[in-house]
Amino acid sequence: MAKEKKAPRPKAVTPKGFRDYFGQDVSDRAEMLRKIAGVYHAYGFDALESSAVETVEALGKFLPDVDRPNEGVFAWQESEEDGKGDWLALRYDLTAPLARVYAQHRNELPTPYRRYAMGPVWRNEKPGPGRYRQFYQCDADTVGAASVAADAEICAMLADCLEEVGIARGDYLIRVNNRKVLNGVLECMGLAEDEERSAAVMRTIDKFDKVGEAGVRELLGKGRLDASGAYIDGVGLSEAQAEPVIAFLTSKGAGNGETLANLRAAVGESKVGAEGVAELEEIAALLEAQGYGPDRIVIDPSVVRGLGYYTGPVYEAELTFEILDEKGRKRQFGSVAGGGRYDDLVKRFTGQAVPATGVSVGVDRLLAALREKGRIETREVGPVVVTVMDRDRMADYQAMVGELRRAGIRAEVYLGNPKNFGNQLKYADKRQSPVAVIEGEDEKARGVVQIKDLILGAQIAESATLEEWKERPSQFEVPRADLVAKVREILDGQGA
Repeated sequence: MAKEKKAPRPKAVTPKGFRDYFGQDVSDRAEMLRKIAGVYHAYGFDALESSAVETVEALGKFLPDVDRPNEGVFAWQESEEDGKGDWLALRYDLTAPLARVYAQHRNELPTPYRRYAMGPVWRNEKPGPGRYRQFYQCDADTVGAASVAADAEICAMLADCLEEVGIARGDYLIRVNNRKVLNGVLECMGLAEDEERSAAVMRTIDKFDKVGEAGVRELLGKGRLDASGAYIDGVGLSEAQAEPVIAFLTSKGAGNGETLANLRAAVGESKVGAEGVAELEEIAALLEAQGYGPDRIVIDPSVVRGLGYYTGPVYEAELTFEILDEKGRKRQFGSVAGGGRYDDLVKRFTGQAVPATGVSVGVDRLLAALREKGRIETREVGPVVVTVMDRDRMADYQAMVGELRRAGIRAEVYLGNPKNFGNQLKYADKRQSPVAVIEGEDEKARGVVQIKDLILGAQIAESATLEEWKERPSQFEVPRADLVAKVREILDGQGA
């Protein structure tokens, strides 16, 4: 009889494009989300936690097809007897679910509806360095307010969030643009009704930061050679047709006033373009009245942010300090948040235009920025470890941790094999514990405990002389009744 083959063991690997987060990473993110939520709440926004799964139809941006039904998202079809169950997908952002929630519950919700949401999103895209298929977003949106005062408020709130989490003034800039201004430019070019060429122009504008004015001119015209030597076909515009785009992209002046004047010239006689410039002017005035000047929030025509999706103002938060890349070259950190006005998203459900504007903060990028600036303490402080010297006295040790916890001190009893005391201290080191508590038979009889300062002990072992070690003992014997007070004293001395 043939031997039955054993099933192969599964590989213990993280799926491609995903990562695991351990103690300090999770704690740092939770603290950042708490601070950002505090700012959102102070501005009057309410929390919303929507489903992580939506119908693909509701998501809208990605639709199932025959060849690859989960294009762009992680999707599956519900199994039903007729084989025609709904297509479902993990949400790819927090905005599409908001549109569905508002359309579904609009009769019960206030108008405007101001909500914030935080959580993971999933994108079925090719992963790369620092680019994962699951990541956290932290959004705030106002639905039902047509006034650009709502856009100005979002920009001010974004500035407050950055400063609240530890990004200093001078280390960030929020840049604001308007889709209507670009629509005016397209009108001047005679492309307002040409969707295909308009889309090509917008894709070219999106490359302005990379290729500069000369590169954009080439791409709007016949085309250009890229850095690899490959030829990229251009849009095929004449120099005269391309000029309004160049005027638009290069209209940033020494201040908001000069930029707005240049934009008025760029849109010419276009009515929608003039409306966009007027909205930017109002946003700048509203922000200035609240004390948010161009040192923090500035009008900048080079901000694109997928202008095909937005219908009005768009904004992007950029960190301006320099970091070193993997090759040791200096570069600016770049964007950590962005958003804008999207007045057509809810309309997909209701058939009626519903104004909306909002922002999304990239939590992981913002955490990386704070680490670059040294604004986050990377050393994780573990719990106080109460060691076990006698298995039969586990109740005594549990009583100790109970007292410590009630005093607000993180603590645990060693639950492994207590036979080797050295292994208990190794465990405490691996847990990055600040303090170990020891009570053997002798200490119990005398009514005392030994308290070992593990942080100081490590420092002494690393560099102290014998004389210094004698003068600075890292282990203290105290009455059992003083356990909590002494541990608190040591932790305060460590800054833990």
